[in-house]
Amino acid sequence: MKALVVLVLLLLGGQAQRLQDVPPPDRAAIQAIISAQIEAFKKDDAVRAFSFASPGIRRVFQTPERFLEMVRSGYPQIYRPLKVEFGPASRSVGALQQVRQVVHLVGLDGKRAVAYYLMERQPNGSWKIDGVQLELIVDDQTI
Repeated sequence: MKALVVLVLLLLGGQAQRLQDVPPPDRAAIQAIISAQIEAFKKDDAVRAFSFASPGIRRVFQTPERFLEMVRSGYPQIYRPLKVEFGPASRSVGALQQVRQVVHLVGLDGKRAVAYYLMERQPNGSWKIDGVQLELIVDDQTI
């Protein structure tokens, strides 16, 4: 039984290492894409912001204008951030084509949030944004 527990812990430890295993060039490319999209939002450049979205996101929203309106109304900390700070990037075990990038944001209203960007590697090797989950932080707790 003790050997089984040790084996499970070793396997979990190996998985945790792989979760953090995002090569620096990929991490830099992912952060550049997110930064460029945020800059496009700041300029209301819907076409440029939409260009960083994955094919699946592009199919859902169909036009750059619809996409920009969704971000403007639903993601104010991403649409007009005062502060952007990148956190860790991780990949799910076995998901070589997807990475989750954590981004800490402060909106114009001073509200803090954590954005979890799901990044998708494209067939040509580039990265696109395949979704974002935004959690507001209130009294140092996410909601």
